[in-house]
Amino acid sequence: MSKPTITIVGIPNVGKSTFFNRILSKRHAIVDSVEGITRDRIFGEIEWCGNNLKIIDTGGYIPKDLDVFNKEIREQVQSAMNESDLIVFMVDGKNRPNASEKKLSKLVRMSGKPCIVAVNKCDEYGTDDQIHQYHELGFDKILPISALNGRLTGNLLDTIINNLNLKNLDKEPKKEESLKLAIVGMPNVGKSSLTNALLQKNRSIVTPIAGTTRDAIDADLLWHGRKINLVDTAGLRRIAKLNDNLEYYSTVRTKKAIQNSDIVLVLIDAEKGLCKQDKLIIDDVIKKRKGLIIVVNKWDLIKKETDTMNDFKNKIISQYKSLVYYPIIFISALTTKRVHLVLEIAWELYNRSKKIIPTKILNEKLKYILYKNPPSTNNGKAIQIKYATQVSAEPTVLAFYTNYPKKIKIHYRRYLENQLRKVFDLNGVSVILSFRSK
Repeated sequence: MSKPTITIVGIPNVGKSTFFNRILSKRHAIVDSVEGITRDRIFGEIEWCGNNLKIIDTGGYIPKDLDVFNKEIREQVQSAMNESDLIVFMVDGKNRPNASEKKLSKLVRMSGKPCIVAVNKCDEYGTDDQIHQYHELGFDKILPISALNGRLTGNLLDTIINNLNLKNLDKEPKKEESLKLAIVGMPNVGKSSLTNALLQKNRSIVTPIAGTTRDAIDADLLWHGRKINLVDTAGLRRIAKLNDNLEYYSTVRTKKAIQNSDIVLVLIDAEKGLCKQDKLIIDDVIKKRKGLIIVVNKWDLIKKETDTMNDFKNKIISQYKSLVYYPIIFISALTTKRVHLVLEIAWELYNRSKKIIPTKILNEKLKYILYKNPPSTNNGKAIQIKYATQVSAEPTVLAFYTNYPKKIKIHYRRYLENQLRKVFDLNGVSVILSFRSK
């Protein structure tokens, strides 16, 4: 069975993300003194007293505000409550309940889910009486905590466990094979729109405003019975152009999401083409040895001629030569046209990245490749590549044993890589050629 889901709700700046980070024992959600930092739902998992829990951090709830972000946040909060098994309603113990909290309390009760009111910012023992002012919200279970210093957070987790039906839940669920798929790109290229199109629901907030997504937002989906962990990330700008700490930490999170992924989708705006920042993002993905798919989004906005797609593909390859090794697909996240190709190709690359080539077959193919185009001589002495073997997968590392490993020229390395990618269907994944003395 699935892990029970705990959703943290509350108005802005009551400490939801601080508590979320506290119980996850890491800075997973971005925290700042400015209100409204968390916009999308942030997911995490914890283990407490032998029980595995799924935790959802939500944006600050503001009722009846017509601002585009607050409207979307309210929808995200409602969706999170619908998905949850228990709600933690977080409030600020230094303040009295306000109109927004009273409105939110009605929605929590309407959800029909069990609820615990966590009165935050009770940083010292003398502040526990602050909880009494929140009895007027009408909930039975009200506990003081300090998300900042961790005081009484264990008591809250104990209470959560005691109010969940865990009898039929597996305490040690079986590990499932899961593809970790990160969606990255410049601001406003359609990353969140693609995420929502793949999930077939509004998991990420989408607006025409660049920088809407501030954190790495993950979600699970099943595709033909196979599990995919999808990560929507903040738009990447050059470090020199980052305006504030929030944008800086968003960028750090995005780079971490790339590092933790199996396959990375780099989105490009079809109207703008391949930009300098796009190249820097691709550089980062390739350097991290990740499988890569170039996704040209907003293709619905491009006027088509006879061979528009191939012309576009050839143009970006001419700008970035290594992209000849990686798939380039054209989609519209808005209309969902060809969006299905994203998961199909991503799973193909995932399987390729795990491929182990038998040494016998590798050397049979290598023998023919060398026969067609042998390496050049070194001061009149023949360079001999005697045999090769696969050292590892994810990334694919192929070791070549030769009499002059340092004399293999760069153009010949590229020739070998190109031929081996073709023969063993390795396009889209990282391939490393290592030349060793023999």
